Amino acid sequence: MIKTTILKHLSLFTLVTMASLPFSASADVLPSPPVIDAKAWLLMSYESGQVIASFNENEPLAPASLTKIMTSYVVGKEINAGHINNDDLVIISENAWGKKFPGSSKMFLNIGDNVTVDQLNKGVIISSGNDATVALAEHVAGHQAAFIEMMNRQAEVIGMQNTYFTNPHGLDADEQFTTAYDIAILTRALIKELPEMYGLFKEKSFTFQDIKQGNRNGLLWDTTLNVDGVKTGHTSKAGYSLVSSAEQSGQRFIAVVMGTKSTGTRRSESKKLLTWGFRFYQDLTPTFDGKELEPIKVWYGSPSKVSVELGDGGIITVPRRQRKNLEHKVFYNNNLEAPISKGEQVGKIEWYLDEEILIVQPIIAIENVEEAPWYGAAVDTIWRPISQWFSSQDWEPEK
Repeated sequence: MIKTTILKHLSLFTLVTMASLPFSASADVLPSPPVIDAKAWLLMSYESGQVIASFNENEPLAPASLTKIMTSYVVGKEINAGHINNDDLVIISENAWGKKFPGSSKMFLNIGDNVTVDQLNKGVIISSGNDATVALAEHVAGHQAAFIEMMNRQAEVIGMQNTYFTNPHGLDADEQFTTAYDIAILTRALIKELPEMYGLFKEKSFTFQDIKQGNRNGLLWDTTLNVDGVKTGHTSKAGYSLVSSAEQSGQRFIAVVMGTKSTGTRRSESKKLLTWGFRFYQDLTPTFDGKELEPIKVWYGSPSKVSVELGDGGIITVPRRQRKNLEHKVFYNNNLEAPISKGEQVGKIEWYLDEEILIVQPIIAIENVEEAPWYGAAVDTIWRPISQWFSSQDWEPEK
């Protein structure tokens, strides 16, 4: 069963049109996803955000070092905001001492070392250093608890609804959990918003104080795929996990495999997903006729209509051999009232493949609409009841 990205459905919208895209490719049987030996897994298109295939994608699991993707995301956001810099010197505290993390991955930091933020980022991303995560957390927020609050706040902003962090490194903790879906949307945000930070994830090794450590993501050495990230994880509770991403011919997929039995299994199962995605799916930017994405009426607004566009750039991901069977329905909200903010969802498009829903895309406003002066609003006060009286489908979005 093909599953789609979790987006808010606006079920009470006026139906505008239903149409097929004019593709000439011949139909074929929808390809089944590979069998994946993992507790949970997922394949997502980076451009569209669609989940192409998945299993237990919303099951809360121990994150292990996949937690470090969020640590890097928070640090990268702080660098971009100018709150910290890559060349900042960090004095290593006892909490970040490598000897505090026996039997686990570390950068081999010593108390009193002066280490740059850039070195610590590489220690987290390439060497998966638990000690480096603590050093960065203390530098960014003063102490780990404050940094963990920042991690959980960012998780909410991104939409990670089934994730909670209790430390910055991912070592097993009773109340710490995430899901394959949440990790995928975090990875997508990191790639999109922090390209310079993401560039570190493809580095194959890092040397600190004459200690060279290799990146544990074995797919970086696979010559059949153009993998450039992302992160491995392993604890006794989590098993072996891998988040990987690859780009071919301008198309990128994100694969999440959680809870496998070995490093070899997480690598082989991730490769299966990426290979299958590139082989059978493609991103498209559909075109619409002039009547489908027209400006929408805004009651009591100035201007009285708002121009719209599709969220996520309008891109959808479809099976290569099923394109001519693709259909869509466009829905608009009949009862928009000012004010409307740029980026606000005002409609939706449902995409269908052989009558089964494939994806729901939001239609969003591309400009602000302010409240009209009293005399403009007075006209709408008169005409709105009349319009609703003659409207055959007077629906409103879900609250």
